[in-house]
Amino acid sequence: MKKIDAIIRPSALRSVLDGLSSVGYSGVTVTEVQGHGTQKGITESYRGQNVESLLPKLQLSVVVNDKKINKVIEILIMTARTGEIGDGKIFVSPVTNAIRIRTGEKGDKAI
Repeated sequence: MKKIDAIIRPSALRSVLDGLSSVGYSGVTVTEVQGHGTQKGITESYRGQNVESLLPKLQLSVVVNDKKINKVIEILIMTARTGEIGDGKIFVSPVTNAIRIRTGEKGDKAI
């Protein structure tokens, strides 16, 4: 199993969720986050000083079976890409176990 954390633009959320749902992945956690990468934040003037603020982003987390990892990554890229700086990043991490609290199922059955 692998955990995918994707940082995306808020405007891409609906298309990403629709894309994941179309291949059977409805178990997604979405968190509002702030940050910046290469594009930096927005520079604003506050009381005569320039202040760089962070940009609003969304972090999606989904745990998938190893066999389907490439398909999920492909969908994330296709649905979140605008071609402009600030589209986001995808991070993939190993997951050693998953347990469904309600039933006690473990491993792939729990996801």
